Amino acid sequence: MADTDYRRDDRGRGGQGGGGRFNKRKRRDDDDFDQSFRNQRPRQEPPPGTRIRRGLLELAEDAGRLPHEVAANLAKLTAETYEDEYVRDTFCTVALKLVVEQPFKIPFVAAVVLYGNAEKSEMARDVIKRAGEQLQDALEAGHWREFKLLLRFLACMAPLFEEDGVLPILDELFNRAVDLQTASSEDAVGIELVKIILLTIPYLVASSTDASLQQKVSELLEKTEIVASTPHALEVLVDPYPAQEGREEEKAMICASVISLIQAQLADEATSGWKLICIPRPYDPSFKPSAKVEGNGEEAPAESNGDNETKVAAKHAFPAINVPSPVNQGSKALLPEVYFSLFADQDIESVPPTTNIASSLLRDTITDTINILDYNRNAVAKFLNEIDCFWAQDTFVKRSTTFDKLRDLGPGKPTWKPEDVIIDAVFSQIFQLPSPEHRLVYYHSLITESCKISPGAIAPSLGRAIRFLFRNIDQMDMELSYRFMDWFAHHLSNFEFRWKWTEWVPEVELSNLSPKKAFINGVLDKEIRLSFAKRIRETLPEPYHKLIPASKEKDIPDFKFNNDQTPYAKEGREVLALLKKKAAEEEIQKVLDSVHAQASERGVEDPLVPSTDIYMTSILSIGSKSLSHVLSTIDRCKERLLEIGGRSEAARRQIVASVLDFWCDHPGTAVNIVDKLLNYTIITPMAVVQLAVQDRIDRGRALASSQVYEMVSITMFKVTNRVRQVLRERNNIKLPFEQRQQIDEALPRERQGMRDLFAAIEDAVSSVAAGANDEMIERYDGDSEEQHLIQLWGSRWARVWRRKAAVEEALVGDAAVPELVQPPVVDVAEEQQRDDDMDQV
Repeated sequence: MADTDYRRDDRGRGGQGGGGRFNKRKRRDDDDFDQSFRNQRPRQEPPPGTRIRRGLLELAEDAGRLPHEVAANLAKLTAETYEDEYVRDTFCTVALKLVVEQPFKIPFVAAVVLYGNAEKSEMARDVIKRAGEQLQDALEAGHWREFKLLLRFLACMAPLFEEDGVLPILDELFNRAVDLQTASSEDAVGIELVKIILLTIPYLVASSTDASLQQKVSELLEKTEIVASTPHALEVLVDPYPAQEGREEEKAMICASVISLIQAQLADEATSGWKLICIPRPYDPSFKPSAKVEGNGEEAPAESNGDNETKVAAKHAFPAINVPSPVNQGSKALLPEVYFSLFADQDIESVPPTTNIASSLLRDTITDTINILDYNRNAVAKFLNEIDCFWAQDTFVKRSTTFDKLRDLGPGKPTWKPEDVIIDAVFSQIFQLPSPEHRLVYYHSLITESCKISPGAIAPSLGRAIRFLFRNIDQMDMELSYRFMDWFAHHLSNFEFRWKWTEWVPEVELSNLSPKKAFINGVLDKEIRLSFAKRIRETLPEPYHKLIPASKEKDIPDFKFNNDQTPYAKEGREVLALLKKKAAEEEIQKVLDSVHAQASERGVEDPLVPSTDIYMTSILSIGSKSLSHVLSTIDRCKERLLEIGGRSEAARRQIVASVLDFWCDHPGTAVNIVDKLLNYTIITPMAVVQLAVQDRIDRGRALASSQVYEMVSITMFKVTNRVRQVLRERNNIKLPFEQRQQIDEALPRERQGMRDLFAAIEDAVSSVAAGANDEMIERYDGDSEEQHLIQLWGSRWARVWRRKAAVEEALVGDAAVPELVQPPVVDVAEEQQRDDDMDQV
């Protein structure tokens, strides 16, 4: 064993262990460096399915490549590998997903299918089959947007079809629309069907090669005129700039109904020969792909086989579509739409005029993209900033072209700014009445993301929009003015609260009843909620400083009972101390009984009111550190608060009044606490409404307060949403019929409670609008400016709440709720036998 040496022999290896000569690092000066050491891994090309998927997703996004070449080469690649099952499934699935998720790309996807049909007709056959199945499913389910987009896709593939293609479907849809309109003049589904017909026609005409099609379309337009020209009953209530008495000619914006506008635009287009210059036409029958797509997306020369014969494209039958009668209205409530535009019909056309069909086509596609892709605001903002890639060449001016330069462009040059078109469309969704499709914060975020992507291009357009809205805010529907206020404050918070406030300095000296001054006050209050008072004051010019008093800098308000001059000050401090140390209810009750006795001696009508004020103010003082603190304290004292509300309606209102008084310098916090008290059912919606628009209306001056409107709006939203939920559960066929019957019995009670609230608001604000409020009559005996402004606020409030009441009646009223019918009973034994038979098969 001693003869064996186990030590490693590193001699001649540079101390690096065995095989040292192979560990020598290659150097650039070695002769074999390039040959042996720099061998790169062979480049692997992605499989065809991956390249096809990527090619479809990136369709039309590269402005440097010709759309028809990209579509033709992608179709050629798909045709060459179409025998692969994965390729077939990927192509059909991704193509149809693009149709219903990215409407901008519908003409380009259709072009790929058209080119593919010339290469391999099975491509078009499979896509048409799947599209027809999805179209039928969407029609039966009442998914009208998806149905519209799939129908548009089939219209863009018009050259593929035998005979008339989509025209028979359009005729059938019109017949259903007439039936619905005949049954009820307030029907909105028939209007939606006609709208789908009108928005399909331009794409059909632009894509078709049939010379007789234009005549058939003209005949169809003559029929749709009947429905399109009939105004809906709610149309006048959704006008964002309602006509004011005596000022009908001074409207800031004329908002026609969308359907009547499209009808007139198509009639003009038919007269001018159906130019439709904005619609892209990426399919060129004479173009033949001479290149194939490589893995990196570049084009490489294709191998020529010397076969120059032109293939005859196959024709396909249009998929069989059955239009049910009656049609399914769908789960989404359909209401009339008007065309809202900040920039249309001005001296310089920065957006398409309302007489041009391009305005409706652009708006429809943009808003569909916005509302479909609500789960990815970054992708939507990217698409919006690249909008010029998806329409015909020379539709828009070059991006970031300033508004002043539009004046210098020669005749015949495009003047439509893509940034103006984007901002116009997003604001049309923010200001959609009676309600937008998604939460307002989503549309806020779209504008923010667009500004971050192209700040130099978007910011000037946004500035012009803000100035237009502020200039005409006294004419704007009051609900929309508050939406503008919310967006403006939120937007400024994302950009360091910067704005050219010096432009609005003259408005600072106006009365607080002026709509413009009320807007400024409301914006500053919301900015303080998003930051803090001192910082906001530093962003403002000196004339604005008086609008943010020093009291707003206090994070915790003073406890009013610390002042001995306040009635019941001693008892107030005692209750606060007892609540802080979580004393027994009996001890607190002794102090409150003392307050009741003193109040009775002073002649107070309801002694429970002052004791409630002490108790609630003490709770608020203890919980003033944060919202979680106050909620914890309210939860601890919930039983007593519920008892107080049950004993006296005046005391219940005092709970709300105490919240508003304690947080008077921070109205946003007060509104949040009132919202939580409603959730706890400590206060009732009627108590909030009566306190806001009756007890504290202050001769109508309170109607100019954003806090009052916000509090009433939150309360009414809870009530109306509750009624809609009850109706939804009543119609839920998955629930047992007995349970649905119980819900049906509760529905009238819930609906009547909602109507009573609307009536209470209507009575209060209509008397202000007419100048018949008791306090107004006592104060004003003549025609003063203050009285005129107060009556204006009364009229604005009345309009908003009449519209909301009318919308709810249209959705959950007696006429909108069919009789509850028990579904047919399924024979369990027969159903089991059917299942057994299927198992045997």
